[in-house]
Amino acid sequence: MKAIAVTPQKRKVEIINQAEPRILTPTDVKLRMLEAGVCGTDKEICAFEYGTPPVGSEQLVIGHESLGEVVEVGPKVTRVKVGDLVVPMVRRPCPHDYCVACRADRQDFCFTGDFQERGIKERHGFMVQFVVDDEKYMNLVPEEMREIAVLVEPLTIAEKGLTQVWQVQQRLPWSCSVTPRKAAAYRHRAVVLGAGPVGLLGAMALVNNDFDTYVYSRESAPNPKSQLLESIGAHYISSEKIAPEMLPQQIGNIDLVYEATGASSLSFEMMKYLGTNGIFIFTGVPGRKGPIEVDTDLMMRNLVLKNQVVFGTVNAGRESFENSIRDLGTFTKRWPDAVKSLITGRFPMDAYSDLLLGRSGGIKNVIKLN
Repeated sequence: MKAIAVTPQKRKVEIINQAEPRILTPTDVKLRMLEAGVCGTDKEICAFEYGTPPVGSEQLVIGHESLGEVVEVGPKVTRVKVGDLVVPMVRRPCPHDYCVACRADRQDFCFTGDFQERGIKERHGFMVQFVVDDEKYMNLVPEEMREIAVLVEPLTIAEKGLTQVWQVQQRLPWSCSVTPRKAAAYRHRAVVLGAGPVGLLGAMALVNNDFDTYVYSRESAPNPKSQLLESIGAHYISSEKIAPEMLPQQIGNIDLVYEATGASSLSFEMMKYLGTNGIFIFTGVPGRKGPIEVDTDLMMRNLVLKNQVVFGTVNAGRESFENSIRDLGTFTKRWPDAVKSLITGRFPMDAYSDLLLGRSGGIKNVIKLN
């Protein structure tokens, strides 16, 4: 079978041939991989900024945003059946008995750092024609979501972040509950940094949770992304016209910043303007560049005097995948054209070089694997 892989020691990105995997345990599931989304992480791995092959292998099969079809199941599999569409999870638990998170199947909060991630760290990924994995990592997707299901994994980033937001904001004695739309006395304001796939999906999740949502990105409006955002009831602000310090004047108290750029200089500049009782969510992993200057005194004063919270969110557990599948279905009903437009194009495996190494445009490019 064919797979798209990197060989870090030789700095090579290529299509390789691998033996087709077989079911080995009673709870194994075999998937015919249908699609894999191309994201910034894949491109950074292909630029050899990171990415670790499995032990004993020179190569790492990449890809973590995926959709597969069940073609075979082990005798004790109960979660899925042949013919089902599934999105597999990415992170696998560390081996240590003392890691409470991993032993509770919450490897997204692993504290040893010895977890593995498919397509990223020590486990082959999903840009391959067949995969075998345990059923516990499979998330069932309705057949009617076939055309947009590859967006499930990137949406999990926002889903995990929002779950934590509502948990944190229960500290406030008003209008911040786990069911936010039942408390309409105050409409929360959110700023999304970046209009890439993670930012646009995050904006959809925020609008769906009744945030007054603003996406702050570089390109001047109107443009296809600004038009998409307007169609879902969000606002687009160009950094070419509005500087970060002007955002509070235009928006009001900023309750939430959802960072989706990986640009540390913009993010820490924006942190100055986070509002009272606000939360700042980091999702990006910036490459190693030169140091930047940060006004740590101002940052510390704001965190203390304005009751602010800053946290990072990475990968996701089963709850976030299930929420993502549910909400992606809701988005499709509310904004069918906007959701479809997130996927720019579908391309054969042979197009991997342009998609992973070139300057491919659009929002989300998808590789067809079978």
